[in-house]
Amino acid sequence: MTQLTDLLGIRHPIIQAPMAGVSTPRLAAAVSEAGALGSIALGAGNPLQARAAIQEVRKLTGKPFNVNLFTHRPAQADPAREARWLDHLRPHFETLGAAPPAALREIYTSFLADPEMLELLVAEAPPVVSLHFGLPEPSWIAALHGAGCVLMATATSLPEALAIEAAGIDVVVAQGYEAGGHRGIFDPEVEPAIGTLALTRLLASRLRIPVVAAGGIMDGQGIAAVLRLGAAGAQLGTAFIPCPESSATAHHRQLLRAPEGLRTAVTAAISGRPARGLVNRFFDDIGAPGHPDIPDYPVAYDAAKALHAAASAQGVQDYSVNWAGQGFALAREMPAASLVATLVAEMSAP
Repeated sequence: MTQLTDLLGIRHPIIQAPMAGVSTPRLAAAVSEAGALGSIALGAGNPLQARAAIQEVRKLTGKPFNVNLFTHRPAQADPAREARWLDHLRPHFETLGAAPPAALREIYTSFLADPEMLELLVAEAPPVVSLHFGLPEPSWIAALHGAGCVLMATATSLPEALAIEAAGIDVVVAQGYEAGGHRGIFDPEVEPAIGTLALTRLLASRLRIPVVAAGGIMDGQGIAAVLRLGAAGAQLGTAFIPCPESSATAHHRQLLRAPEGLRTAVTAAISGRPARGLVNRFFDDIGAPGHPDIPDYPVAYDAAKALHAAASAQGVQDYSVNWAGQGFALAREMPAASLVATLVAEMSAP
């Protein structure tokens, strides 16, 4: 038991990361039923979809669970920049016998600009709400606290963590550079490159609220290590991707099943924000030095999804998006409940 398990009402100091596009209500419920904290991602959906996802989790478990919101700065439309980006992608579309979209859209609405989502969360009152990419205004934090939600927020640096604590958030997630997908950087123009162990120890030594370590943690030994550094828990994402309850694609699963020769890197060329994934043409070609300015997140993501759809229609996976942390080769394929039990056993192994 740790300060985190007491606060969240869970048995084990383990959080399954939200992972938009991969996590599912079934995965979250299985993790929560096993005594850890399961999570679902609401940032890529609207309030109607969010309500359905929350209610589906509740049908599957009565245990605490987490819902995650994207709190990024809303995108600034720039038609000229977006046109230049589409021209940069045009040869890739043409090779596939397709044409790029005529224009790009802001495919995700930031929680900061979505009062209907706040209203939905206050009404549904999920046990835990986590925030990624920044913080909402104080009145929104107060409303969520008033609904009885425990609040978590991601920090990738000490200044972000101090802002989270000052805002009255209950838990900070210390997300190191090893993490897969989009780290919760407040300002995407300033990317802290601090590793998980250094960040965890720094924040644990400076903050009064519980610190959850995230990034590159794949097994119980890794969890035990961050607990020794002062963390109250650990958040794992890539470790849960191979679970049958996730919605990972068959291609993504196959890459994790045979990781030899694969590597991860960070690029903003997919979504408009830095994110770590398994390297393919987005990293080595589209995101190579000399590319034009990338549209804001998540406008650039609209182009990436269109390119992947065109390639997938031809049976080509060169433009698939396979987020993964640096420890991806340690991923294991087993049901979520079995993975939680394995992690717990490994935490106390000699």
